[in-house]
Amino acid sequence: MGKLIINSFEEFASHLGEQLGVSEWLRIDQERINAFADATLDHQWIHVDVDRAGKESPYKSTIAHGYLTLSLLPYFWGQIIQVNNLKMMVNYGMDKMRFGNPVITGSKVRLKTTLASIENLRGICKVGIDFAIEIEGQRKPALKGLATFLYYFK
Repeated sequence: MGKLIINSFEEFASHLGEQLGVSEWLRIDQERINAFADATLDHQWIHVDVDRAGKESPYKSTIAHGYLTLSLLPYFWGQIIQVNNLKMMVNYGMDKMRFGNPVITGSKVRLKTTLASIENLRGICKVGIDFAIEIEGQRKPALKGLATFLYYFK
């Protein structure tokens, strides 16, 4: 499945209830985890202390921050969809978000999306996207929820 190209509210609405796409896999390495820890000032040992995590963690490894996993949403979203004819796009909210499975360092993750809802709010396109960030080889996703975006078409 290639990248979905959307040019209007009507084109978006025609995909209601459909899977919009699946991103490529991305490996989550210790360097990325450490950079996220530095950016967010969250240096909990389960994320950054490789030796301690190897001995004390039930996963025998460091794991990615849940919010690191969430922060990949825009990167993955850009692989799935291209929306043209926009003035701007705004993140509106997150609902029903659950961290279901840890992302062990070295794992690969990807995004799977479905168009859950769409409304025309006086020319603003409000879109609800059911999403799951999957972990390669795992049945249960790392993260799932409902992301809401506002698209301002020209």
